[in-house]
Amino acid sequence: MQNLEHVDPLEPPLSPQEEHESDEIEEQKHFQKVLMALAYYRRHSLIMNNRRRYDYMLLPEQHKALVPHLLQKINHVDGLIEENTKILKEIVRASGIFSDGDLRDSVSKTDTQKPPVSANDMDKVRSTLKQFVRDWSKEGEAERQASYEPILNELEDIYCNVPIEERGQLRVLVPGAGLGRLAFEICKRGFSCQGNEFSFYMLLSSNFILNRVEEPEQYTIYPFVHSFSNIRGSDQQLAPIRIPDVLPSSIPPTADFSMVAGDFIEVYGDGTKNQGQWDVVATCFFIDTAKNIIQYLEIIHKILKPGGTWINLGPLLYHFENTPGENSIELTLDDVRDVAQKIGFTITNEKTFSSTYTSNPNSMLKYVYECSFWRATKNQ
Repeated sequence: MQNLEHVDPLEPPLSPQEEHESDEIEEQKHFQKVLMALAYYRRHSLIMNNRRRYDYMLLPEQHKALVPHLLQKINHVDGLIEENTKILKEIVRASGIFSDGDLRDSVSKTDTQKPPVSANDMDKVRSTLKQFVRDWSKEGEAERQASYEPILNELEDIYCNVPIEERGQLRVLVPGAGLGRLAFEICKRGFSCQGNEFSFYMLLSSNFILNRVEEPEQYTIYPFVHSFSNIRGSDQQLAPIRIPDVLPSSIPPTADFSMVAGDFIEVYGDGTKNQGQWDVVATCFFIDTAKNIIQYLEIIHKILKPGGTWINLGPLLYHFENTPGENSIELTLDDVRDVAQKIGFTITNEKTFSSTYTSNPNSMLKYVYECSFWRATKNQ
């Protein structure tokens, strides 16, 4: 692909070492921005909730009299935001980069300045709280059953004759692992599994939930207090969600569980390092995160052992389709199947499963994806 960026001919190009150092600096800046977003959650959320309080106070008195409980609810949400802040502080502390005081000082300096993070950054923090529900709560079980169970069942079907105590030699890769629940469930069944994740929001949170939690339901969050739309009843909206529903350390001793940070293409697409190293690649709501989905398929094929299996479940909601300044190739489902077969896969066991994604189970509005599922075997 051609690089169309204008380069000043009088300015010498960066050396490989300079490019690497520049990338590291940018990565560190982004990492610090994510930490700042987690630290800024409290102030941003209280400001947004105070807007509701202000709007309520502007109501005519006769309208206030009809819904006197609404102000009480708004005040109560302030307290639940404080509860959410507690776990976000723990996530930041688990990162080992900044102390609470450092972040508190950084946030306090923004009192008279513009916010240190964007609205999009804050949306990602709220999405992270919902991801905890999907991956590590009893309330997320239905979503996990819809999107993880078909993959786990397929894995069990392939290796039904291999005892759990002997599965540790089988290596499974889960790109786009999020908070790590699918990878954990694969390990729980005896397989050695590596999760790969690019988002620092997910990496920090998965590090916390996988390595710092000591008992089930140790923490309580309130992930649905940030929107008052499509709510059936306040009791459901304000109900506590306790995480995790299981202890993440409860895996067989023969299974190896690891998480690798970084872009899927950069980590696994480099030369021959990962070629033929994996028995299974399991992708769940992942392949549409690609800018070039063909490259994803090529890498999956390359890193699988001959006869290895790619198990996929998910939609094709291409993440970069409408992102300014980003290239994006959007293939139809038929195109994806065709390319996979041309690359060297034999696709079998195709199905469709309906699933939501990080939805409020009690909301009046749910986006339901008709997810395509298949088992694809790498040709010998």
